[in-house]
Amino acid sequence: MRAVAAIAFSLCLALQASAQTAATRMEGNKVMPTMEDIRATAPALEKYGKDVLLGDLWKRPGLSRRDRSIVTVAALIARDQTVELPYYLTLALDNGVKPSEISEIITHLAFYTGWANAMDAIPAARDVFRSRNIGADQLPLASGPQLPLDEAAEKQRATRVGEQFGQVTPSLVQYTTDVLFRDLWLRPALAPRDRSLVTVSALMATGQVAQITYHLNRAMDNGLTRGEAGEVLGHLAFYAGWPNAFSAAPVVKDVVEKRAH
Repeated sequence: MRAVAAIAFSLCLALQASAQTAATRMEGNKVMPTMEDIRATAPALEKYGKDVLLGDLWKRPGLSRRDRSIVTVAALIARDQTVELPYYLTLALDNGVKPSEISEIITHLAFYTGWANAMDAIPAARDVFRSRNIGADQLPLASGPQLPLDEAAEKQRATRVGEQFGQVTPSLVQYTTDVLFRDLWLRPALAPRDRSLVTVSALMATGQVAQITYHLNRAMDNGLTRGEAGEVLGHLAFYAGWPNAFSAAPVVKDVVEKRAH
């Protein structure tokens, strides 16, 4: 999607700094609203955005601004909501997320939220990278050295999944082992904790509660704390809706309580 000629305030950019402007972007039939549009249509929404979203949520100490950017970008891509993606990708870079990490987040989510969602994120990321003069030299290679694999844990996982589903869908079992856990998860451009954070955020944002237990345990094994897991839920309530957050809450509660014993 290409920036249209008119220059306008994006909602979030206008709320943070009204003196700054951003190119209004078109995504299919969707146009990112200006500050004036929001005020003229839903003045309460502008107030909540300013006072709660930016005035409180993003300032909470339980999750770093860098992590909040990762969670938000993951949620927007997972839900295929790309209108605000340019703003949040820019914010992610400002908050310390590297271009290589953004590239890897998009690639990772192709597997966990669908190929088309990743493709829909490409134009926004391309334009943000161009605006920052980010070239191929700052992006991860297609292949190369990998992180070490925990052979015992992977063998246990593969055996369990094979016994459950190998007779029903051998292709799914094979690709899960060969492509995801012996390749994608070992790519070094995104740290295991961050890769887990992306995965858990995407699962919560799309209501995939059945998959949260395994991946939240893996995230906590990779360094995500109990407090951070709770903050992810609170953050995603705004970006994926309260029902998705509360649907995930019992699963998160169960995981953290079992790990405490």
